Amino acid sequence: MKTTSGQKIKIGVFTLAGLAVLVIAIFLIGNKKGLFSSTFNVHGMFKNVNGLQIGNNARFAGINVGVVEDIQIVNDTTVKVVLMLSEDVRKFIKKDAKLSIGSDGLMGDKLVTISPGGGTSNQEVNSGDQLAGVNPLDVDKIISKFTKIADNAGDLVEGLASIVNKVNSGKGSIGRLLNNDKMARNMENTVKQAQTTMANVHKTTGTLNEDLKAAQSNFLLKGFFKKKKKLEKARQDSIKKVQDQQKQSDQQKKDDQPKP
Repeated sequence: MKTTSGQKIKIGVFTLAGLAVLVIAIFLIGNKKGLFSSTFNVHGMFKNVNGLQIGNNARFAGINVGVVEDIQIVNDTTVKVVLMLSEDVRKFIKKDAKLSIGSDGLMGDKLVTISPGGGTSNQEVNSGDQLAGVNPLDVDKIISKFTKIADNAGDLVEGLASIVNKVNSGKGSIGRLLNNDKMARNMENTVKQAQTTMANVHKTTGTLNEDLKAAQSNFLLKGFFKKKKKLEKARQDSIKKVQDQQKQSDQQKKDDQPKP
């Protein structure tokens, strides 16, 4: 079957349209990635890039200003991330700026965020400069910790449920106490008896103190208590005298020591 001139024209039109769409798409993507504008490079060092990939966006003040150009493993603890940024934002990025790895939304692609430093530097960043890198959180470790906490919480809940079931069924001392009315009444009687006993003890102690005061005022026992007070005073005077002698002896030793 021969191709007519009309069919050839249609094929040519579709081909040109496809090429035009391809060129426009390349222009739009390249313009978005900064391929057709003046750019400069900076880099940062990280311990973990947390899933960052080449081509992910670099963002400054919430605006996409470049892309991740390269990711290199420097050694077993360091990864170098190279950014290609638009020349238009160079004047806003200072040498003390910081690079951090985050996510575009809750579950979006990874990206590199450029944040201002502490305001200690006013010098614009140069192409090839290294900026301070802030290491991202290790999500795997956090998930592992939460998993352990959840497992421990599950074991604790199971243990508490077992204890509650035993108490409700009357097992154990607490279960028998809560579920046995007779034992509860006996415990109540025991507490009342203890309270009564303590009241009697306080009453007896008060009576004894009154008897002791009366005995001290009794003329037949005054001599006994006076003698006891004299002996106690003599003992205290003797102790004080020994302490004073010891102090004097220590002071004499200090005085007898040769002065430097």
